[in-house]
Amino acid sequence: MSNQHAQGGAGVPDEPPWTLLSLVPLPVEMVQGLFRDLPLKVVPTNNVRELGEELRRRVDIVLGDWRISSPGLDAASVALMPNLAFVQQPSVGVQSHDADALAAAGIPLCNVAGFNAAAVTEWAVGAALAISRLFRWAEDEMRAGGWPQTEIAQHGSSEVAGRPVGIVGFGPIGQGCARAFAALGCPVTYWSRRQRPPELEFGARFEADISTLVSGSEILINAVALGPQTRGLLESDRLALLPSGALVISVSRGGIVDESAVASMLESGALGGAAFDVYEIEPLPADSALLTAPRERMLLSPHAAGTTTQSSVRLIDGLLANVTRAVRGEPVRDVVNGVSPLVRRRS
Repeated sequence: MSNQHAQGGAGVPDEPPWTLLSLVPLPVEMVQGLFRDLPLKVVPTNNVRELGEELRRRVDIVLGDWRISSPGLDAASVALMPNLAFVQQPSVGVQSHDADALAAAGIPLCNVAGFNAAAVTEWAVGAALAISRLFRWAEDEMRAGGWPQTEIAQHGSSEVAGRPVGIVGFGPIGQGCARAFAALGCPVTYWSRRQRPPELEFGARFEADISTLVSGSEILINAVALGPQTRGLLESDRLALLPSGALVISVSRGGIVDESAVASMLESGALGGAAFDVYEIEPLPADSALLTAPRERMLLSPHAAGTTTQSSVRLIDGLLANVTRAVRGEPVRDVVNGVSPLVRRRS
């Protein structure tokens, strides 16, 4: 971890320390160590409402929880903290918080944009290769004593190179996937709520109609943020538009791709393979349809596509830098709810 962003001089000497409420599942000592050079008093909790009224009123900053199954700040929680001035989420997704309630209270909500884009891009490419080339099936056959050197082609092993790729969502991860799959000779099309300027398209073609994009994609990548407009976006009827033998790769958030529909399409042979890193319910329930889909053409991972040594360092540096900006009165970065980036202390 780099401490280059916080070398003394933080805050005004005569001011009392800021109170930072930590929702992350880390020992308080670790969080205190991260912000050791800042005038902060760290208070840990699993739920805002568990705190006494006096302590809630002293909260200036909230450090959120990256686990999507954990409660964030809803409107009622925001109302309980009249001095709250800033919320920093240690992830890209912020859907655990009520962004509108925070905006109405004038409280900036920030994420750490793009810190895991390289890692998730690598996972998406690796997943496409693994399910297209039947890595799991080939290994299982070998471990059972076989040697399927020629049978693998008959079983459906196919190249990724040259296959049309459709990307749903075109933030840092979508853009990273566009560059990576283009390098493999794949024509890339993307759908997003807004078209990017040519220099940020990286050779990909914009498609305004998502159904048209899906129908032309032999590899479909879900990289769009979860929100009211995107929940259920890739439902069963839309997935049915995919070409026979297509691959589905989901790396952004659960609740966008219909998991049961994908499992059924794999079972029927309509899909060539699927890979999921994110799920509507996390951890993945034991009765999930994905767990009973044909194993040889399915890759599942525990929401870990973005978790690497390098991305963890970028995340920590991003958190440290933004909280430092907040307590120093400098504009914070990656505000996602439209509030002014200048954090104004209320206590």
